Amino acid sequence: MIAAYENSTIGCLCRVTRMIVIPVILGMLSLAVPRKALAIGPDPEPVFYETSVFVVVQGIGGAEISAVINNDSAYLSVTDLFNFLRIKNIATPHMDSVYGFFITEKAPFLIDKKNSVIRYVDKLTPLNKTDMVGTETSIYLSTGCLASVFGLTCQFSFRSLSVKLETRQELPAIREMRQEMMRRNISRLKGELKADTIIGPRRPMFSIGTADWSVVATQRPETKANDTWVNLALGGMVLGGETNVSLNYNNYAQSQLPFSHDTLSVVKPFDQRQQYYRWRYVNNDNHLLRQVIAGKIFVPSVASIFDPIVGVQFTNAPTSYRRSYGSYTLSNYTDPGWTVELYVNNALVDYTTADAAGFYTFQVPLVYGNSIVKLRFYGPWGEERSREENISIPFNFLPLHEFEYTASAGIVEDDHNSFFSRLQMNYGASRKFTLGGGVEYLSSITKGKLMPFVMASMRMTPNLLLSADYTYGVRGRGMLTYRMPSNLQLELYYTRYKKGQQAIIYNYVEERKFIISKPFITKGFSFYNRLTLNQIIMPDTRYTTAEWLISGAVARVGVNLSTYAIFLKPEPAFVYSNLALTFRLPGAIIATPQLQYQYNTNSVMAMRCELGKYLFRHGYVNVSYERNYKSDITNVGVGLRYDFAFSQIGFAAWKGTNMSTLVESARGSLIYDDKTRSVGFSNRTSVGTGGVVLVPFLDLNGNDRRDPGEPKAYGLKVNCNAGRILQNLHDTTIRIVNLEPYEYYFIELAKNSFENVAWQIKKSAISVAIDPNQMKLIGVPVSIMGEVSGKLLLDGQDSQNGMGRLAVSFYKNDTILVARTQTESDGYFDYMGLPPGAYTARIDTVQLQKQGMAADLVKLPFTIRFRVEGDVVEGLVFRVRKVVTE
Repeated sequence: MIAAYENSTIGCLCRVTRMIVIPVILGMLSLAVPRKALAIGPDPEPVFYETSVFVVVQGIGGAEISAVINNDSAYLSVTDLFNFLRIKNIATPHMDSVYGFFITEKAPFLIDKKNSVIRYVDKLTPLNKTDMVGTETSIYLSTGCLASVFGLTCQFSFRSLSVKLETRQELPAIREMRQEMMRRNISRLKGELKADTIIGPRRPMFSIGTADWSVVATQRPETKANDTWVNLALGGMVLGGETNVSLNYNNYAQSQLPFSHDTLSVVKPFDQRQQYYRWRYVNNDNHLLRQVIAGKIFVPSVASIFDPIVGVQFTNAPTSYRRSYGSYTLSNYTDPGWTVELYVNNALVDYTTADAAGFYTFQVPLVYGNSIVKLRFYGPWGEERSREENISIPFNFLPLHEFEYTASAGIVEDDHNSFFSRLQMNYGASRKFTLGGGVEYLSSITKGKLMPFVMASMRMTPNLLLSADYTYGVRGRGMLTYRMPSNLQLELYYTRYKKGQQAIIYNYVEERKFIISKPFITKGFSFYNRLTLNQIIMPDTRYTTAEWLISGAVARVGVNLSTYAIFLKPEPAFVYSNLALTFRLPGAIIATPQLQYQYNTNSVMAMRCELGKYLFRHGYVNVSYERNYKSDITNVGVGLRYDFAFSQIGFAAWKGTNMSTLVESARGSLIYDDKTRSVGFSNRTSVGTGGVVLVPFLDLNGNDRRDPGEPKAYGLKVNCNAGRILQNLHDTTIRIVNLEPYEYYFIELAKNSFENVAWQIKKSAISVAIDPNQMKLIGVPVSIMGEVSGKLLLDGQDSQNGMGRLAVSFYKNDTILVARTQTESDGYFDYMGLPPGAYTARIDTVQLQKQGMAADLVKLPFTIRFRVEGDVVEGLVFRVRKVVTE
């Protein structure tokens, strides 16, 4: 409420009044007729003026604190200041003293107004007239006294009536804020943020909400070969389940497809193996069966399967991302500069950009249950490689006593229409040990169609992990990884194959791999260093490879140095290195030179250089030159890409020694909101994701629902822990897109969003479940609140003075307590946040009795009327008097 008031127009005027007008008036009064001094003594007394100052503390913020001013000196209310700093303090009933402890219980203090002393720990400090000012309702200490006694250094500005407070001690308020921030961060990581509104999933019978499209056309004038690839993906809901369909068309005459076993095969323009369709019904609240999947399914298999599987899958594994402990290093190569997104169990975990050599690495968090890891690759010219890979993370942990299963069955789209099925079960035997097993079947195998298997994952020490599995008649394998406190990681892999097995098409006997890696991070550079030794033993030969990779940055220069060695007897070892750099030239030009060097012949194999520059924040242009000395080929290329709000357009051209190539690409997506009947466009992928639409409106009748005639409210500001926030200034709607389905996301609504301080949001924290391929409509009711103000006067013989720090309560219909505030030092009180209705303002009679006061009238009725701009009730006056006792 204070923040909303301070940011409003009225609040700004009040701050100007406090910062400029009040000091000028006080200065004029000091030169004119002085008021009666608050301190009493035989000598001529200085003149003090009651007001309030704005105290600012770094790390906490600021607050209005009651104070008295004498020329250029300020005296702060002890109780107000200590309450703001969260320092324990208790005032005696007649405000004779204030006692408590400062930060810790081992530092008690007593501020004695009657004897003008301060006892702090074991030290007694006498006070003079310039150190303390006492009134009937508060004790004020000078800024110098606060610094000398408690170490609270205060810098007072008379012009702005503000105090800057500094201290070397960790104040309780700072500690509480730090602890609260840590708790919020932990809650965010665990998904345990508290919300005052929870919106669950909805499952419509039929709807289509998202679509992705992309086109890539390639022309080669010399061969007159024109290739076009078109993709159209649709996402919706059918029978309450997520439904995704992706259609691919190409006019290649001949191609090498990942689903084809032949080296060169004639491919139909519309091949069924290139089409994708899947229906998935999810209910994470059902512990027995959480997911049912039909269509193209993804199954981690022991047997070599290179074609899609069409079938069904049942599992009680949740769709939510459940993190365990530790991490697993995943690294590979793609094209340089490509963006790589990492998904674990359909949840986006991390993303990175491949370096100058195309190398990328992730620290994949170990998760509970079977992990399906998916990598999406996005090229700079609109290229997209969206393939789902069943990369097996060898560690499969489950919480204690939790059982998880996945049953899959279907037809493999190969030449034999093979039948495939797999049942996998895992059980968390302890917090450090998970045991699993199951059986796999593939009909196309001549011998050993049925393949039972067992697996186990064990956390031997906090940094030592062991994983092993054995498939009867096929193979046995194990992995051991150890991470030292210095982040040096050692990995050992070993696989032994059964002689004569037919499930895996390779005729390997053994596989051995050793990896040692360590990141180096200092002030001037950071590097990821990895050495890999890989050996494959076959019946008649032994194939060994080694790779030493250094990837990182030195003084803002990206560096990738990879050295490869291939050992295949009786041939001599083949050793070469690839050096790639990325750095910025004047004019914000990005240069990426590369060089390949062969050690056997002491010669340069190839060199390449690319210059790129971003244009107008959304465009990118590049030129490249490549020379391959080994094949005597030269290529020169130029490219242009521009990111529109609705699409990404790209063009590239290469001129080679024997061939020229032109490539045009475009991709984008759209999202249809059936509730608001609006269509949104994006240059990113939308199918398989979800979002929300926030519609703020003025809740005129206070029923928390938008009724006909209730207008939209402009100016709402929101924050979400994921996704992209798109705000439409024309219709006030706010869309949050690219959210993972089935997850609960936390949305925070800023209470001080609106220029009108009367417009307030009662429920500012929303937890919403994201529906796949849908935009969920959420109405945000904005209540219109009223303001009430008045004054509490102390009747005297000659004048009427205000009385501070007395409680004023507000009751609706004279029965229900709805709010409470306190009077300021001059008796003024104000409260903002009352909805329209009849109210009663009451002063605290118990508090009056403790201070020897009484009032003839302890309650005043008032009414907050309905107005779009908010109603203001002013002029409530309570009069209290001292009780004379004989």
